[in-house]
Amino acid sequence: MASSFPQFIFLLLTSIAIIVLLTVKYKVHAFFALSIACAVMGLGIGLPADAVINTMKQGFGHIMQSLGFIIVFGTVLGVILEHTGCTNAMASSILKKTGEKKSALAMNITGFLVGLPIFCDSGYIVLSGLNNQLAQRSKLPMPFMATALAAGLYAVHCLIPPHPGAAAAAGTLNVALGKLIIWGIVVAVPATITGYAWAKYASKKIVVENIPVVSKDTEYAIKPTAVQAFLPVIAPIILIACGAFATMENNQHLLWKILSVAGNPVIALFIGILLTIPVLYKCSKNQVSRMLQDGAEKAGGILVIIGAGGAFGAILNATNIGNHLGDNLPLEKIGIFFPFLLASLLKTAQGSSTVAIITAASIVQPLLPALELNTASGSLLAVLSMGAGSMMISHANDAYFWVISKFSGVEMKTMLRVYSVATVWMGLSSIIFIYLLSLLIG
Repeated sequence: MASSFPQFIFLLLTSIAIIVLLTVKYKVHAFFALSIACAVMGLGIGLPADAVINTMKQGFGHIMQSLGFIIVFGTVLGVILEHTGCTNAMASSILKKTGEKKSALAMNITGFLVGLPIFCDSGYIVLSGLNNQLAQRSKLPMPFMATALAAGLYAVHCLIPPHPGAAAAAGTLNVALGKLIIWGIVVAVPATITGYAWAKYASKKIVVENIPVVSKDTEYAIKPTAVQAFLPVIAPIILIACGAFATMENNQHLLWKILSVAGNPVIALFIGILLTIPVLYKCSKNQVSRMLQDGAEKAGGILVIIGAGGAFGAILNATNIGNHLGDNLPLEKIGIFFPFLLASLLKTAQGSSTVAIITAASIVQPLLPALELNTASGSLLAVLSMGAGSMMISHANDAYFWVISKFSGVEMKTMLRVYSVATVWMGLSSIIFIYLLSLLIG
């Protein structure tokens, strides 16, 4: 299975080009694009056909073992919060604290909190009606309001599990999810602030546009209280954080043992679902059944993609990618910036942050020793770096770009000028922050 470095690079670039071409131009589902890339890379490097299949199965199974329950529970929790009006209740609660004059800041904070369990596109659709109403009442430019909300949702989506990209990268690089959630939140905060600050600056000379009214709070028959809305989101985060500290303490006291179990991300997310029971109790059996089914079905679509990403990573491992690139490139001089640049290129080329992180993680994992990131903290920083890279650049090939444009009524030229540039600043500010973090914990 010996191959020259030029041959290896050609096959690697061809595999990545296949993923980009099939997903962007021909709209092929990412699962099939990644599977085809696996076959091209494996067979091209000289692996027998049966070895390619077995390696793909092992990679797929490893990811399912690591992330299956987390993705399902996280997705179901997000669907329940979305369909019971909890997200709007959170937004209204924050707005009461900030006031209408700071409605853009309120929506930015809301996006950050709502985005913890809910995917950015779903979160934006759910909150767009409230966002549009506030823009009308406050007379703030719609591009400012739209980007403020979008930035809060987007930073969390790219950096923090149970969102599939960050979760899959953590599984590939064997990073503890509890630690990634804690540090991901730390990095996401300045990224969100940066996106908000740019939106405010770039929108100063924009005339207030016509704002579509998409939905109203009266859509929701159920009116959750602020506590009912926030608790299922905040409690799992606190439990996971406590679980991470309990693991580090390695204390045999009963309380630490309980926190260690409850802080397992699977258990914590399940507890989050249980905490929605007071709201679900007001729903009919059919409504509850439909929400659970929708969550499970949505999770299934995500799992097949990250599973295929795991398969692609296993194939790359089998090709000795670390030796090829480590022997021919000065990776130790690039360090933490290599995962960022790789994810940035993949994101800009094919549009999906999730696919960008999953693909980048597959390539980076064998290179950790060459990048001098083959420690627990180094792997954590690598995942954060890929998350930062997957923020930029969101433009016309990103589905989230069009969700924002469609539901806020902002034209493409303005979207590129305000939102797309905001994602560049968010990515750059994040990697600078991660680099400074690496000086402390690396």
